[in-house]
Amino acid sequence: MELRQLRYFLTVADELHFGRAAERLHITQPPLTVAVRRLEKELGVQLFDRTTRSVALTAAGQAFRDRVQLAVSDLDDAVSDVVDVAAGKSGKLRVGFVSSASYTTVPEAIRVFRQQRPRIDLVLNPLTSGEQIEQLLEGQLDLGLIRDPGNMPGLHLELLNTEDLVVVLPESHRLAALDEVRPQDLEGEPMVLFPYGRMPGFVARVLQLFEPLATPPVVAQQAIHQETVLGLVAAGLGISVLPESVQRFQMPGVTTRCMSGRPQTELHVARPFGQSSAVDDFIRCLRSTR
Repeated sequence: MELRQLRYFLTVADELHFGRAAERLHITQPPLTVAVRRLEKELGVQLFDRTTRSVALTAAGQAFRDRVQLAVSDLDDAVSDVVDVAAGKSGKLRVGFVSSASYTTVPEAIRVFRQQRPRIDLVLNPLTSGEQIEQLLEGQLDLGLIRDPGNMPGLHLELLNTEDLVVVLPESHRLAALDEVRPQDLEGEPMVLFPYGRMPGFVARVLQLFEPLATPPVVAQQAIHQETVLGLVAAGLGISVLPESVQRFQMPGVTTRCMSGRPQTELHVARPFGQSSAVDDFIRCLRSTR
């Protein structure tokens, strides 16, 4: 039994006239008649009562039409859904992002993307860079926004934007009186930083700033989320170095200062290699907001 036979049957059942049905199907009447008779033979039942003047569905034909209409409609919907997913018009898009990106590019990109692709289920996951890299490589994320990734075999990277790094201090700290802080000003200071395994590129970038010092800052506390880092700094447990977008997050008891030399951190879009219209569309939205 072929799908073509079922469509022929449904058209005849709708028109109850082989000639009109053939016209709708853009075929001649003889092959349509042959196809319906072959279907009846395969089923072992008569689907139509035929006379020289009329065509009518039998009881079996009526029951068969009701079921076939549902099956063909479901199949048509499935085909349409697959085409829409391939075209990036529907489906699911799983996006990971570091917390600092939620202050800058992510909110506006989400707004624009939802306007352009309202039928796509956008699944947002605030994750560290290390977590995103792992999930991207395992196929659990479609797209990630990660900091200072370095070389990432297996992932395609695109630089989205750069930010200055700033020193985050308790408001009462002695260095809060300065307009600009030098790395040597932080010698021996306790520091609050992310665990290396969670933000490897960013942590390496920050520690690199203090390599020339005889007594670099000591990582006294670790925290996974940027907001937690700010809270620990406010509590006086140490200083930190974060992207300048942290200034958009108002944390009582904390102040920020520029660093001499304006060292920077990079935010990259990471994705597995391959084609995806939805991913491409979301990246375009990110580019438009940077």
